[in-house]
Amino acid sequence: MGALNLLQAGFRLTGHNRHPERTAPLRKAGAAVGATPAEAAAAADLLLICVSDDAAVEAVLLEQPGAAIEGLRPGALVVDCSTIAPASSCRLAARLAERDIGYLDAPVTGGTEGARAGTLSVLVGGSPADLERARPLLEVIGGRITHFGAVGAGQRAKAVNQVLVAGSYAAVAEALALAERLGLERPQVVEALKGGAAGSWALEHRSAAMIADHYPLGFKLALHRKDLAIALAAAADAELTLPITAQVAALEDALISSGEGEQDVSVLARWFRLRG
Repeated sequence: MGALNLLQAGFRLTGHNRHPERTAPLRKAGAAVGATPAEAAAAADLLLICVSDDAAVEAVLLEQPGAAIEGLRPGALVVDCSTIAPASSCRLAARLAERDIGYLDAPVTGGTEGARAGTLSVLVGGSPADLERARPLLEVIGGRITHFGAVGAGQRAKAVNQVLVAGSYAAVAEALALAERLGLERPQVVEALKGGAAGSWALEHRSAAMIADHYPLGFKLALHRKDLAIALAAAADAELTLPITAQVAALEDALISSGEGEQDVSVLARWFRLRG
């Protein structure tokens, strides 16, 4: 979705996807498509990456045959919108710097709705000069761009975001389960409460899915659990205990074990159904 927004904004774009069939909309919209990351990166001043986890970033950028680093030129800038460990971002930045290639960690939040509308929040770590180079691109995909400091700082901010997501989604799931057990009409409860102190993005945008027990994908549960592992590790390094996040991680583990890992995070509501 973000790639299509960039095309519509007038950027010249060469795309690559590890699943080639997913590049069809880009071709149809007029983008070039590279057979490998290196081919996609060969003419790029800015290379934007958004993949699932640390291993995927390292493979696409550095390790696999035809990795992007084989095509990137000195002076290029990598903008990594994936959610990975801060230490991984720092390691990637150091490897790229050896070839005079810049790096920003720029994880995003806002769900598929934000990606479609170009209103994602972009959480940036890296040099101010690199951010200014990337800003015209980031302003197309994001409605709010916040610079938190050196490389790795954007990932630390994303860890905080995912802790908030964990608590808010779980709270909505738990509240709706209680409303149902108390014999209340859950849509009526949502409508009554969403404008008050209990209101949240999760209540506004995911309560209907929880009530319907149908979870159209916004962000996979398995990926959110991966992100919670990053947040919990960061907290442990900072000698901080996160009991709510740890409990939500345990709920997610149970759901993933039940085969729900590919569902949206809002499938947390199903935990209550699985236990009667």
